[in-house]
Amino acid sequence: MTATKGLEGIVAATSSISSIIDGVLTYRGYNIDELAEKASFEEVAYLLWHGKLPNQEELSGLKAQLDEYAALPDAVIAGLRLYPSGSNSMAALRTAISSLALYDSEAQDMSREANVRKAIRLQAQLPTVVAAFARIREGKEPVAPKKGVSVAHNFLYMLTGEEPAAVAVEALDKALVLHADHELNASTFAARVTVGTLSDIYSGVTSAIGALKGPLHGGANEAVMVMLDEIGTIDNVESYVQSKLDNKVKIMGFGHRVYKNGDPRAKHLQAMSKSLGELRGDMRLYEMSVKIESMVVGQKGLRPNVDFYSASCYTMLGIPRDLFTPIFAISRVSGWTAHILEQYEDNRLIRPRAEYVGPVNQLYAAVADRA
Repeated sequence: MTATKGLEGIVAATSSISSIIDGVLTYRGYNIDELAEKASFEEVAYLLWHGKLPNQEELSGLKAQLDEYAALPDAVIAGLRLYPSGSNSMAALRTAISSLALYDSEAQDMSREANVRKAIRLQAQLPTVVAAFARIREGKEPVAPKKGVSVAHNFLYMLTGEEPAAVAVEALDKALVLHADHELNASTFAARVTVGTLSDIYSGVTSAIGALKGPLHGGANEAVMVMLDEIGTIDNVESYVQSKLDNKVKIMGFGHRVYKNGDPRAKHLQAMSKSLGELRGDMRLYEMSVKIESMVVGQKGLRPNVDFYSASCYTMLGIPRDLFTPIFAISRVSGWTAHILEQYEDNRLIRPRAEYVGPVNQLYAAVADRA
């Protein structure tokens, strides 16, 4: 047996949920470009779970369920109030989502029907958790979820306590569509490994959140914003980026293991970044990002990935930097739960082997005889 570092190029599962073929991302066979321009996030979530786009009755039913499930148990809100000051937002999300299982009467029901309901509950409750955590740490009371609005609208409303602008809702909705699934990425694989033991859906999503927390996965968009803050103004871009390139320091938000000719999602986020900059009358972050992209593409041939322009988009939506990755989770839980449902349908314990590279032919010696 010979190991493949990072399992690169290894096909570990079959799936009908999403594909990346020749640089084209699809959900259930639908090109991401078409979905980003035409579909709502709720339509995409239904598509991922059920394998088809919903008709009007099915979409209305899903929206009604999301409304019904969005509120959190009082005990979970009370738990959020107990988290230490300065808690990492992804650690807080991971803990809260794990605790939700304790208050779900169907948590241990492994039927397909119950698991679909739990997937919808998780989709409904993640935005509420993130918004409540963000407000509580600022000394504010959580805002109860609103009925009859989209996931994107509700999150921005719960986060700020104010009705969001239509363009802000449109931008976040599109971002949620773009982040909803991405084949067998690290967090999705973690979820499938966990439920492959026939553990419950909450355990699978908690594992996924733990994987997403890392800076090489979901945390990359936060790192991009750290970089933009360090640069400060467009006049500093050239010297900052050139120094990083000369010293062979990784520029966050560029390159992707499975995309050699650019991430197809990036162009949509770039357009949103520009639109939001124009709306706010502040093009600084957008113009800095364009200049950084020009330098990195020109000198390294690396193109921006989904994280690069999402950083400026979320900032211009007024979202704190450390909530970028939790927002990624708000979207990706649709994909995680779709993969969990698929894993349950044709389950086999995921148990790869390791190539042993340690010492061999060792002989036991008594404690008194050891050096």
